[in-house]
Amino acid sequence: MKKVMVFGTFDILHKGHEDYFKQAKEYGDFLIVIVAKDENVKYLKSQSSHYNEKKRLHNVQEISIVDKARLGNISDRLKVIEEEKPDIICLGYDQEVNEAELSSKLNKRGLNIIIKRMNGFKINKYKSSILKEKRS
Repeated sequence: MKKVMVFGTFDILHKGHEDYFKQAKEYGDFLIVIVAKDENVKYLKSQSSHYNEKKRLHNVQEISIVDKARLGNISDRLKVIEEEKPDIICLGYDQEVNEAELSSKLNKRGLNIIIKRMNGFKINKYKSSILKEKRS
C-alpha cells in the first residue's frame, strides 16, 4: 500500500483543497492529511486562522477521500513524516517549500520519500486568501 501525505492549514475548505487531495490520492492508496497546528499557522502566516486547529482537523476528517488526518507538530514539522512514513509527499502549488531542501532534510533522517508538486485549481477563484477576503 502506497501512502501519500499532504500538508496545509485548510482553514476554509474549498474546491481547490478537494482537488489537491484528489491529485495527491492519484499517487497512492492511502491519503494522510497533516493539518497545521494553530501556533504554526500564526508563525508561518503571521496571522491566526479563522477556525482553530480542532475545527480544521474535524473538517478535513469529514472529507471522504481523506483516509487519515492529524495535526502537525509544533517544534519539529518533519516529525509527523517520520511517524507516518509516507512513500510520497505532495506539495500544494503555492506552498513555499523548496523540494530539494526538504528532500535533503528527509534523507538526513533516513527517509527516502518522493516529493511531487500539485497543480492549482481555478486559483483565481479557489484560494483561501481570496475566500477569506470575500467573507470579511
